[in-house]
Amino acid sequence: MPRKTQIEKVRNIGIMAHIDAGKTTTTERFLFYTGFLHRPGEVDDGTAFMDYMEQEKERGITITSAATTFYWLDHQINLIDTPGHVDFTAEVQRSLRVLDGAIAIFCAVGGVEPQSETVWHQAEMYNVPRIAYVNKMDRLGADFFRVVSMMKEKLNAKPAVIQLPIGAEDDFAGVVDLINQRSIFFDEDTKGFKFTYSDVPENMVEISNQWREKLVDAVAETDDELLNYYLEYGTLSVEQIENGLRKATISNKLVPVLCGSSKKYIGVQPLLDAVIKYLPSPADIGTFSGYDFNNHDKKIHRKASDDEPFSALAFKILSDPFLKKLTFVRVYSGTLKVGESVFNSNSGKRERVQKILRLYANRKEEIPEVFSGEIVALPDLRATKTGDTLCNEKHKILYEKITFAEPVINQKIEAKTQQDRERLIECLAKFAEEDPTFQFTNDEESGEIIISGVGELQLEILVDRLKREHNLEVRIGKPQVAYRETIAQEVEQEFFFDKQLAGKNNFGYVRLKLKPVERGKGNQIHFLIDENYVPKQYWNSIEEGIKEGLQIGFLGYPLTDVGVDVIDGRYERETYTELGYKISSSMAVREALRKAKSILLEPIFKVEVVSPEEYVGDIIADFNARKGKIEAIEQRSNFQIIKGSAPLSHMFGYVTDLRSLSQGRASFTMEFSHYEPVVEQKSFTS
Repeated sequence: MPRKTQIEKVRNIGIMAHIDAGKTTTTERFLFYTGFLHRPGEVDDGTAFMDYMEQEKERGITITSAATTFYWLDHQINLIDTPGHVDFTAEVQRSLRVLDGAIAIFCAVGGVEPQSETVWHQAEMYNVPRIAYVNKMDRLGADFFRVVSMMKEKLNAKPAVIQLPIGAEDDFAGVVDLINQRSIFFDEDTKGFKFTYSDVPENMVEISNQWREKLVDAVAETDDELLNYYLEYGTLSVEQIENGLRKATISNKLVPVLCGSSKKYIGVQPLLDAVIKYLPSPADIGTFSGYDFNNHDKKIHRKASDDEPFSALAFKILSDPFLKKLTFVRVYSGTLKVGESVFNSNSGKRERVQKILRLYANRKEEIPEVFSGEIVALPDLRATKTGDTLCNEKHKILYEKITFAEPVINQKIEAKTQQDRERLIECLAKFAEEDPTFQFTNDEESGEIIISGVGELQLEILVDRLKREHNLEVRIGKPQVAYRETIAQEVEQEFFFDKQLAGKNNFGYVRLKLKPVERGKGNQIHFLIDENYVPKQYWNSIEEGIKEGLQIGFLGYPLTDVGVDVIDGRYERETYTELGYKISSSMAVREALRKAKSILLEPIFKVEVVSPEEYVGDIIADFNARKGKIEAIEQRSNFQIIKGSAPLSHMFGYVTDLRSLSQGRASFTMEFSHYEPVVEQKSFTS
């Protein structure tokens, strides 16, 4: 089957923003204008096509990233609408890992909010080119120019403003296209389908000229050839501006800024045009870097081409009532047909591809073949997890895995009957496979099941899903802090394992050095031994054993910020085994932890409260009582922004107390920051 869309005409993009900035509404408008939907859905009415989970419809928020494909100006756009709530940041992170470009949406009233900063920095980490869209220009308090300033101050971005709003709040009527020096007005009766071009309004000519000059300056500065032309002739042509801006956007030198009101059908089609004009195709990215399967230190590359060997990254797992399990993959190179087998570089196993599905939120279309640069779902892959690489077995490659936040909140969960308990464990295992930030433990002796996540809302949604999707009634305990521990001193420890298991001798010997590492760096494992001491084929077993040993420390909590160096080992061909190395490594870690001084750590959260001025005194007093530290207080129109940090153990139930302190008028966001030693002695026994 020949490919329908040339790779140069494919765009893999995501929409990212703070909660309630209008991501899903904008996506709904995209689907409406591209002819995919005959009638646009509304988040407020629970009719949004992209928010297909019941909890999303009820709460008016996006919980799981939804993928969809549509076409605009002969281009295929594969779009992922990501959540804005901090509890679901993992969804944003894994989406950005596989996307080529993104639209960052900012609310014209709220501007750059805490989660906007988080997702922006995640995009920076993955080097994803962005365009910015200032939405909700019709809202009371909308201020386009303040948002552009905030982008510079808070995000250290270089905005290239290509549109100006005509009016604001109730008077918002359209946009000025600075590149073509014209106005665009959208017809409300046709829901923005019809729009007209006209001259720039007289009262905006001067400001439009000023901002166009700034735009031309910014574009010229990114390219020597354009700069020379600009210095000679004093201006750039429309084509030069657009081509220069495209190059500058793809190389992350500039961020084109547009504006509109998706809800009022103003400015959405120009945003779609900007996706085509300024965001990259997979061909623009060129090559994708991975590691040699047999030598993880050696980098290898794949071109975004159908002629290259097949390679893809699995970035999301989703349970499906009809197809058991869907694995979302981004194809980086080559092609894949139904019936072919692929190699999983992480598990070392082959997977047979029974079906290939193109996704339209919760609708699916079977296709016979997928090409480089596309995003599809493969049903019922048995050995593939989030972050795994799939490739051609004759041309193996290993792409970098996706790292996720650790759970910081625990809750006990109980099923009503023994039969329900078994079903509960099955469901929790599915949820853990879908969401890498969710974990659970099942203590066979006590019968206690503990669920762990990054936020209260995340666990609340999961419990709700148990009831709705699986008809499971459960009892849950109060949220508890997921403490961690670390060590205060360097310790060396060896362990020799010698045991006969299932009629086979198992030997293993390692010597390890455990040491504290910088706070927030996580656990780090380094092999400082030669392959002549222990062949490389056994290093994975040693690493598994070390990780197992770090799961529970001397105080009974998982370890973090511990460096483990493998400094010595032994090997004899007939007797030393993978199991022997795994157990000796695990036991060496446990013995070392007995000697190392343990420090109990608790999670500290960044908190931002937005409140009318009259309640600020009471809110600060309450925050101090929660062992919080105030770091800054800023003014934003009629509101005060209180920024600080506080231990999670003192923040449970804060939403209710804040409502009471502010008569329901203040709001807050909190996000995990780092771990700190527990000051209060009583926390050691909690």
